[in-house]
Amino acid sequence: MDHIRPAQLAQWLEQCRQQGEERPVVLDVREPWEVQLASVKADGFDLVHMPMASLPARLAELPRHRPIACLCHHGGRSAQVAYFLKNQGFDPVVNISGGIDVWSAELDPTVPRY
Repeated sequence: MDHIRPAQLAQWLEQCRQQGEERPVVLDVREPWEVQLASVKADGFDLVHMPMASLPARLAELPRHRPIACLCHHGGRSAQVAYFLKNQGFDPVVNISGGIDVWSAELDPTVPRY
């Protein structure tokens, strides 16, 4: 499984575009209360919120034909989800290492840290 840092997201999005991939998805696997505290703005990707525990039951809602970057608070849950998705045949899938915490530090300081 591949990992990217939030600062590398724009490069990954551009790489997907150059390879003719459909619009990528950032899959936020945090709990609803976490999303209420801090959320990212979709810019060049579609943002989908699906808490990690709900993923197996909601797997059919995810587009298999689009690149997916998984996001959580620090990168642990999203790494597990990315690994799970890869094992379910989703590709390409990457984990956003450092999660929304590093997103705030590297990309958008207006995103609250918690």
